[in-house]
Amino acid sequence: MDHVDAGVLSVAYRQDGPLDGWPVVLSHGFPYDIHAYDQVVPILTAHGATVIRPYLRGFGPTRFRSAATVRSGQQAALGSDLIALADALHLDGPIVAGYDWCGLASCVAAALWPQRITGLVSLAGYDIIDIERQRHAFDPAVEHAVWYQHLFQTDRGRESLAAHRRDLCRMLWHQWSPGWAFDEATFARTAVSFDNPDFVDVVIHAYRHALGRAAGDPAYAGLEDRLAGRPKITVPAVTLDGAGDTLKPGGTADHAPMFVAGHEHRLVGAGHNLPQEAPAAFADAVLTVRSWQR
Repeated sequence: MDHVDAGVLSVAYRQDGPLDGWPVVLSHGFPYDIHAYDQVVPILTAHGATVIRPYLRGFGPTRFRSAATVRSGQQAALGSDLIALADALHLDGPIVAGYDWCGLASCVAAALWPQRITGLVSLAGYDIIDIERQRHAFDPAVEHAVWYQHLFQTDRGRESLAAHRRDLCRMLWHQWSPGWAFDEATFARTAVSFDNPDFVDVVIHAYRHALGRAAGDPAYAGLEDRLAGRPKITVPAVTLDGAGDTLKPGGTADHAPMFVAGHEHRLVGAGHNLPQEAPAAFADAVLTVRSWQR
């Protein structure tokens, strides 16, 4: 485990592969951690990649550097964290790849800082949140799938996450990846990351801000204004859908117009935690983006 000061965080991360390899940052989502990529990493390092896997704000050993920093989980913060990490590690044009919160963070980084990265892999297409749209109702089937987001808008939901974080997160793993037969040891290896002292604050803020019910950190106000304009992705990208992902019924192939450089969309036989369920498919998406750079 390595640590680096990057922006407002002291980021814990793992690095694998040759020191002079082509850089790729693999970022996890909620409620997961860097172990989602355990089987992706050796495929990429075998092809010469230097792979960085950071723990997000609020997860694992990553910590805020100041007690005064807002424990925000908003999208501009997550994208900024990714760019701050790349700067701190002096990564030269990394590919950024992620799912869930960090499909979001990777899309934000690609949209706002295209000069800093060279390619994108994102589960669920163009994953930048349209906060204004989120203030209004969706189809009941979608509302049912995101029950946890509604729960987190309340004090009762915050209490539930704080007191029952492992049971709640295990339930989400089962619901979002109904075809994935993970064992308790696999879950337990990741669940220790939920013991981070900022986990509850960051998670609750993330979902309250995303639904337009909590103010953001003023430090990111300008970036959030730019994201509200739905900026297009101008770096080469492979986007993925999990055929069994219950959070994305119908998939995201219709997001294609938001990608204006080289773009390919793929449907994979997996659920929401695609890197851990189908590591070869996720690695192949990264390698495809890498091949376009040559």
